[in-house]
Amino acid sequence: MKRISLTPRPDWRRQVEALGFTYHTHETGPYWDESACYQLTAAEVDVLEAAGNALHALCIEAAQTVIDRGWWSRLGIPPQAVPTILASWERDDASVYGRFDLAYDGVQPPKLLEYNADTPTALVEAAVVQWHWLRERFPQGDQFNSIHERLVEAWRGVGSARVHFTSVGDLPEDEQTVAYLMDTCQQAGFTTQWLAVEDIGWDEAENRFADLEGGPIEALFKLYPWEWLWHEPFAVHLAAAPTLFVEPPWKLLLSNKGLLPVLWELYPEHPNLLPAYETADPLGGSYVRKPKLSREGANVTVVERGRTLERNDGDYGEEGYVYQALAPIPCFDGQRPVMGVWVVNHEACGLGIREDARRITGNLSRFVPHRME
Repeated sequence: MKRISLTPRPDWRRQVEALGFTYHTHETGPYWDESACYQLTAAEVDVLEAAGNALHALCIEAAQTVIDRGWWSRLGIPPQAVPTILASWERDDASVYGRFDLAYDGVQPPKLLEYNADTPTALVEAAVVQWHWLRERFPQGDQFNSIHERLVEAWRGVGSARVHFTSVGDLPEDEQTVAYLMDTCQQAGFTTQWLAVEDIGWDEAENRFADLEGGPIEALFKLYPWEWLWHEPFAVHLAAAPTLFVEPPWKLLLSNKGLLPVLWELYPEHPNLLPAYETADPLGGSYVRKPKLSREGANVTVVERGRTLERNDGDYGEEGYVYQALAPIPCFDGQRPVMGVWVVNHEACGLGIREDARRITGNLSRFVPHRME
């Protein structure tokens, strides 16, 4: 694995915007960064793909153990959510996508940092933008990237002729992620409709969720975390509603850093896992403290030999924290890449890489494209 410096295309902003990708730059510089790319061998890609598939299987098995042993509090899951999660699990409600964040240096086995299994973003840039970049810059090259095709196929397992899509209405990244997913759903042959999450209504007479026209919401893709939904006023209706949610309620078992100590407890010494616990004591003063439920690196603290190296502020941590061993994230030209392995319909199918000079990947960390030798 190599990091290779490149000269960005002169009109790269126009080109990525033509693909529907407008959040390419933030206040401190580019978010989409094609001044470099990561070059991986086919064997390294095989290792990442195998790790994604193995970890997804482990997470499914660990979720079943949480259910069997009633370990809901270990994951910070509120009691009112349990019946809905159990029903969703027993129905085997369809899952479309998720993203593993892995530490990988091309030598040692990839190590799980976390599983973004409910509302992962960085999708448009991974599935579309870096593919178009590859076709222009390296037309004979290849990439670990069948995300788009797998998404189109995954929607065919949802089982509803019409799918509503929702997100918070004023966040460009969320809006464009949802717009892209709507497009893949349409390509699969379904009718789609977008509405803001605050515009979802409840039809008392029909005992169902409804859109602004009063139409039934039979299937709903929500780029809105389950842990937030349980605190909404309409959460009392979630158990009774016949709506099929994507991602389904059972994904809260996986998109939860409380699962990390459970995984290590069940599968100690697994080559793709880092030691993780519910207290810092077993890690001897060097660890990363993570909220069980958090996003974009918020409230994460990196401690080495008892000294805090980095810390992010935020509004998370109410449900408690977990403690994970320091990950062997490599450093290339002063940048630390995190490998985002995409899982669609339960299979690993693509890679998006984000890097930062800091140890904690946050919302301003850059997306850098990749290619295969």
